[in-house]
Order: sequence, then C-alpha cells, then structure tokens
Amino acid sequence: MAKYLIVGPSWVGDMVMAQSLFITLKQRDKEAVIDVIGPKWSSPILARMPEVRNAITLPTGHGEWGINTRRKLGYSLRSEHYDRAIVMPRSWKSALVPFFADIPLRVGFTGEQRFILLNERRKLDKGILNQTVKRFTSLGLPNELAYPPASTPSPLLHVDPENQKKLYLQHSLSNKPAIALMAGAEFGPSKQWPIAYFHKLAKAAIKAGYQIWVLGGPKDQVDGDEIVNGLGEYAINLCGKTQLVDAIDLLAISEKAVSNDSGLMHIAAAVGTEVHGIYGSTSELFTPPLTDNKTIHNLHLECSPCFKRTCPLEHTNCQNKLTPDLVIEKLHLK
Repeated sequence: MAKYLIVGPSWVGDMVMAQSLFITLKQRDKEAVIDVIGPKWSSPILARMPEVRNAITLPTGHGEWGINTRRKLGYSLRSEHYDRAIVMPRSWKSALVPFFADIPLRVGFTGEQRFILLNERRKLDKGILNQTVKRFTSLGLPNELAYPPASTPSPLLHVDPENQKKLYLQHSLSNKPAIALMAGAEFGPSKQWPIAYFHKLAKAAIKAGYQIWVLGGPKDQVDGDEIVNGLGEYAINLCGKTQLVDAIDLLAISEKAVSNDSGLMHIAAAVGTEVHGIYGSTSELFTPPLTDNKTIHNLHLECSPCFKRTCPLEHTNCQNKLTPDLVIEKLHLK
C-alpha cells in the first residue's frame, strides 16, 4: 500500500480532470491512500471523489507565494509519513509542501528550476502528452509507461440525491426536463459565447418544453439575469445562489448542458450529462469534456485556437460567428 500526497491544480476544470490521475493510482493499487492539497473551494469537489481520503486546504490565495504558510503545512504533514508526492502544477512554489513534509519521492514535470524540491523530474513532451488529462495521468505511472499513458479514465463524480431534493425545493424548480447553461468564462472574454446568444437559445429551449437553469458564480449574476430576462417562470438564474458542489447535483439531473470551455463544463461531463461545449480561442483537442456524451461546437477559424484571454484581432469571430441557430439545431430544439 502506497501513501500519496498530491498537490492539485488551481482551476475547477483541472481539479475535475485530476480525478483521472486518482483513478489511475487506485487501479494500480486498490489500497493506495490519496490525500490532495488544493484551494479551499476544491474541498467539496474532492469529497465527491471516492478515491480521495482527505482534501487538505492550502490557506493561500491564487498566485500567492506564501512560503511560510507552505513550510508550516509541510512540517505538519510529516507525521503522515507519505511514500510519494505528485506535484501537478509546474510552478516552483507548488513543490514546497512535499519538500517540507520530507516525502522521500517527489515527482513532477521539469519547470522553474525545481532541482532540489523534486527528486524525480520528468520532461513534458507536449507532442506526446497532448491533452491536459494525459499529462495528469502520466504522473501516476512509472516513467517507462507514462509516454503516453495507455489509458486515461474519465472523471466520475458522486451525486447526492438528498441535496438534489433540497435544491428543487429551495429554488422552486419545475419537473420539466432541464437544460443547464453555463455562460461564465473565468479565463477571459475570448472563451465566452455572447450572452445574447445564450438568451436566444434559452428562449428556444423553453418553447420546446424545457426549463432553463443558468449556473455560475456571483460574478455571473448580471449575465444570468440578461439570459433569463423576459422568459418567464421556467428560466431561472441560479448564478451566485448555489455553491459549486450544488452544481454537481444540478448538472446530474439536467438533460443537457451548454457551456463555454469552463470548469462547469468538466463537471457536467463528470456526472454523465449530455454536454455541448463551445470552443473558439481554445481547443477541444487539448481540454475536451471527458465523456462520450458530447457535442463540440467550434468553427475552427484560421485564427483559432489562439489561447489568449482577449481576441488579438479584436473581433472574437470564433464566438460571434457561431450563431445560436447552429447550436439550437444540434440540441434538437426545432
């Protein structure tokens, strides 16, 4: 039995995809113990992954160095006597806790001069490990099996039926089939389908007999209001009114989910919902929703994917020219 401390990623979608690594470790060793370090928001998501024993909160903000905090956490974990650490991010600071925890084997990709902090540094071949999930999974395999990994199991988050019932009552949700819309894009506006297009899609969905749930955080409330504006009782803006863990349970009972390339899209994939992923500045070849039950919407313009936060050409045609009718047709709402 091996005991692992894993330093997880800092984005929602990446943390969901990290479950593929945890599943891989359990497939190779059923008795493996897996603890994961992550931001505070990630603990409820990690609790929905049966492979994870403990979610350990790193009390620093995104982008903070927090060397003293990391040293203190590392020292506090020495009593756990972990056998192996896997450091998923490539930053220098991300390798500090396992180093201070005195874990004998510390594995991660080469990056930011981590020569002392990691004692097994692997070269990241982006041509072979051409997807985020492959990179994550490869870190859980012996070096000779890691390039590329033979298989990448898909994430599968647990769902809480009791919380589903509670959410239905709390938000007076209808029994009509639901389509979830996720219009947020934390990375930047180049990944965001126009809000007016989401509104037109929602209108068509309600006409076809669905209810609409707009999911997102507090930052998405204004956009959510614009999407549901004037559409009546079956269009509900839940942005900022639910927790991230609630999105797991709501997406699990949605018939379909339409989403920008975002963390919520990966959650929808991990609970088996039919996912419609909208891509433009990013690529479904690199970060696809990890499910067979998906439809990708991407115009594949000559200028995309650019992977920029805002459109370098200042037109964002990869999103603007992907008209609502093109998506509505694939949703079979006409």
